[in-house]
Amino acid sequence: MKSQFALKLTALSRGIGQANRALVLAAALGAGAMVAAPVANAQATKIGFVSTERILRDSRPAKAAQSKIESEFKKRDDELQSLANRLRSDAQKFDKDAPVLSESERIKRQRQLADLDSDLQRKRREFQEDFNRRRNEEFSGIVEKADAAIKQIAEQQGYDLIIQDAVTVSPKVDITDQVMKALGG
Repeated sequence: MKSQFALKLTALSRGIGQANRALVLAAALGAGAMVAAPVANAQATKIGFVSTERILRDSRPAKAAQSKIESEFKKRDDELQSLANRLRSDAQKFDKDAPVLSESERIKRQRQLADLDSDLQRKRREFQEDFNRRRNEEFSGIVEKADAAIKQIAEQQGYDLIIQDAVTVSPKVDITDQVMKALGG
């Protein structure tokens, strides 16, 4: 038989256990409500995606800029190709003539080939730097126009967030075609 003290202690521990269960249940419900609130808000958030790479590759302004740059640099590119062909033919001729050349003539022609190769490498480097600088100039204007078009689309269609780089994108949120259309194709 339990003493009165033991009975009261058992009743008290049951009450505390029920109270704790009630607190745990209330906390779980509260946490559930806190989790549900962001989910409800996330469903109301409108998100879009724009592929900057596709805009800079496939849009009409990007294609026009690429053509313009290529035509500007065509002459220099042709000159580099000509210089490379000359170096190649001179090197082949040297390889063919080397066994019958005197030592001084062989050294002289090797220096000429080395100088020609250095000149070609320097001109290629300069060409690439100029080409990249010019390309960046042209494409920065396209990026600015694309950003303005994206902002306008976001305001008109009520987007809360538009992302430009992502690992994976659902076609439902991809608005790249709309931006390219706003840029003129």
